[in-house]
Amino acid sequence: MSGVLIYTDKEAKRNAFAIQKFKENLDVFLADENFRGTADFVINRTNDYKIAEHFENLGIRVFNPSRLSKLANDKQACYEFMEKHGIPIMPVNYNGVPAVKKPIDGHGGENVTMITSTEPFEKGYVYQMPCDTLGRDLRVWSIGGEIITSILRESDTDFRSNFCLGGRAVHYKLNDKETSLVKKIIGLIDSDYIGIDFLFHKGEPVFNEIEDTVGARMVYEKTDIDIIKLYCDYIKKELDK
Repeated sequence: MSGVLIYTDKEAKRNAFAIQKFKENLDVFLADENFRGTADFVINRTNDYKIAEHFENLGIRVFNPSRLSKLANDKQACYEFMEKHGIPIMPVNYNGVPAVKKPIDGHGGENVTMITSTEPFEKGYVYQMPCDTLGRDLRVWSIGGEIITSILRESDTDFRSNFCLGGRAVHYKLNDKETSLVKKIIGLIDSDYIGIDFLFHKGEPVFNEIEDTVGARMVYEKTDIDIIKLYCDYIKKELDK
């Protein structure tokens, strides 16, 4: 079966390694976000759920599904969804200071700021109470509902611990309580390959976000797991069903 791997031009340049891994393990060709042709399956590596939705309406299997991408790229909706289902989050619609102000559709810590004076809520942003342990977070990778690995990220210079912003990263073993929390979240959503990020507050993990186009750089640098190959193997099994 032949598939299409969709990246924006900007992200394709940043993800040459991942693209090569996909091509080594699957019969796929690379296309940008404007592609509207046909294929046996689609790997949507953009954050645009409408791309997945278009192909799903044609009866084409898309990895990840549009519902997941839509939820993951609307932080306000995602926080409300998780809170409704009993997943701990830092409070949103927070009008105290300091507060973390983040774009609803942002990723990688881009344009996330800590505000220290009150301001009217700006459309397109989430205002959130800061956790009490800044500069430290946890990412967990999942394929097909199974936990693959987890990495702890820390920064001494920025309240954002993102690896791409210079944070340190180490392989991390989830304890039983953390594993149960991750499995509960995975059970609430229909996903193929995602990252789930957590902050730490009062010594406990709290949900931060879902990365539906999760990167693999930290996994390859900090573990011996070939995670893109695992994802490709999963895709093959899904297509054989």
